[in-house]
Amino acid sequence: MCYGYGPSRRSLLAAGLGLGAAAVAAASPAAAAATSHHPGRNRVPRDQISIQLWTVRDDLAKDYDATLAYLAAAGYPKIEVALGYFGRTAKQLRAFLDGLGIRASSSHDGLTADQAALDTKIENALTLGQSFMVVPYLNSTSLDEWKAWAERMNVEARAARAAGLRYGYHNHAHEFTTDLGGGKTPWDVLTSELDPRLVHLEIDIYWAVTGGVGRGAADPVGFALDVIRRAPQRVLQFHVKDRHLDGDMADLGTGTIDFRRIFDKHQVKEYIVENDTPDVTPRQTAEVGYRYLRKLRF
Repeated sequence: MCYGYGPSRRSLLAAGLGLGAAAVAAASPAAAAATSHHPGRNRVPRDQISIQLWTVRDDLAKDYDATLAYLAAAGYPKIEVALGYFGRTAKQLRAFLDGLGIRASSSHDGLTADQAALDTKIENALTLGQSFMVVPYLNSTSLDEWKAWAERMNVEARAARAAGLRYGYHNHAHEFTTDLGGGKTPWDVLTSELDPRLVHLEIDIYWAVTGGVGRGAADPVGFALDVIRRAPQRVLQFHVKDRHLDGDMADLGTGTIDFRRIFDKHQVKEYIVENDTPDVTPRQTAEVGYRYLRKLRF
């Protein structure tokens, strides 16, 4: 989920070219397959595949019920909730999802201002049967503000853990590229301040790769892998989002990111399909993403 923080094809064309020779060679799906390492025997388990509802937000606004029914029929066993419950209570939404045979296992929720709001957020997550709750977006150029947010996340995460929930943070690119002073980035603050016993990471692969491009990395996918490897917090969820050569988001398998390379190095609890700017229609993006993850070997 981007909350307005998204690139245009024109604005990231030069940055996309910074991916280097390997990404240029991978500009087509056929070339990507040829340059990738040989697929292994591992595959993404079906029960670990999900979709972030931000991907189908336009369809949800037109017909929420039909869109969720479509996702269930397409094969998705899970969703990551966004944008609220569209007029339902958490209890009513749980009953509707149960009827479809699909589970809300995770959600994107902003930071709460007080204990009452936090209690409500946790109660709703438990009612829906979630395992995860994730902070989707924070942005500031203030070092003190990032530190305050990290402190608040630790408070929320402690309460979530007491309720049996896992609490995480979802990245964009600016956490890696914003200079808060002296070369310190928001990612430096988060990974040093968030309690690794309480807070996990939901790594958005597209944004991590884009952060690598912004940092001038010769190997942006390698940069994303280093982000995963070096963080003291556990990476338990992926947002699986592809990237066109010009920097725009792409439906899975049609862009330049070598997901086999990433998944081979690090497996997670949930692989969540997302594309903020579907290539054709939101429903086609959902179908393409599910089929890609079901067929991928690494």
